[in-house]
Amino acid sequence: MRLVLTGRNVEISPAIRKLVERKLEKLDRQTEHAVISAQVVLELERYRHLAEITLHARGDHIAHGLGDMNEWETSLTEAVGKVGQQLRRLKGRWEARRRAGAVSRQAVETAGPVVRTAGSPRSAVVRRVRKYPVKPMSVDEAALALDEAENPFLVFRNADTDEVNVVYRRKDGRVGLIETER
Repeated sequence: MRLVLTGRNVEISPAIRKLVERKLEKLDRQTEHAVISAQVVLELERYRHLAEITLHARGDHIAHGLGDMNEWETSLTEAVGKVGQQLRRLKGRWEARRRAGAVSRQAVETAGPVVRTAGSPRSAVVRRVRKYPVKPMSVDEAALALDEAENPFLVFRNADTDEVNVVYRRKDGRVGLIETER
């Protein structure tokens, strides 16, 4: 984590720098080292010790906290607490997204066996979902059956040519026909 420490009306001593690094180290561990950089501004106004912390986490997330107390340690603790709350909420979102992805992957895996095709540059993944019988019918009957079907296509055996054909619903609403060649 990159740290930029700025002092306004205060000189940054090694003890203050060490205190700031120790407080921010807890935040970095909390987010599993997702914090990219931190800007800390320490400002002294008479008896007020202001600590302003801005953290940049992965994914362009920013957390900001302001502490205003009578000592540097309590002021930094307050600011770190506010930033920590924002980071816990962010981490919860990350974990929820990760869990949701695992659930959807699990649902896809139960859909059917995976068949990998070799030879294509991306080695495409084909999932076999279900099998259904190929019924012999005419093209007109297949077009009528397509209106009743839940899928946007229907595979059938052409009764006239005894070939496997496909009728499908086109984007313009018409019905298309795919015939196989011999």
